[in-house]
Amino acid sequence: MNSVKIMATLTVVLVSSWLLSGCPASMSGSAYSREQARQTQEVQLGIVQSVRNVQIEGTKSGVGAVGGAALGGLAGHQIGGGTGQIAGAIGGAVLGGVAGAAVEEGVTRRPGLEITVRLDNGRMVAVTQEADEPFNPGERVRVLTGYDGTSRVTH
Repeated sequence: MNSVKIMATLTVVLVSSWLLSGCPASMSGSAYSREQARQTQEVQLGIVQSVRNVQIEGTKSGVGAVGGAALGGLAGHQIGGGTGQIAGAIGGAVLGGVAGAAVEEGVTRRPGLEITVRLDNGRMVAVTQEADEPFNPGERVRVLTGYDGTSRVTH
């Protein structure tokens, strides 16, 4: 099999495995996992004190690093002959792995909000979630906390 067919086959396998590994879990205040559905949540009311823009880091599942290393190793193997091919494959795998991990993290990074709420009981809490709906200081909100300790702010 020539190198173009090998590269094409490897690319299809890696992309398929990446897609089958699933998308990163949503950090939206409106999204629930299957495990969170039908679970009791504690509801507390409060007033938004401040809202700060933050970045929610992307996933680091290893899929990007493995895929990048495989593609980089294959591409590096095309360089030279004999020991040059081995060195090229190793160098390509290392660089591809680093690049693949960075791409995975960057693609799955999301803008977020750190929402600080003064609860009606006087306690202050801060919840960080995806910035998919606006919150403003002075706004009345609900803070929902699940059995697993995860919290979200909703209108």
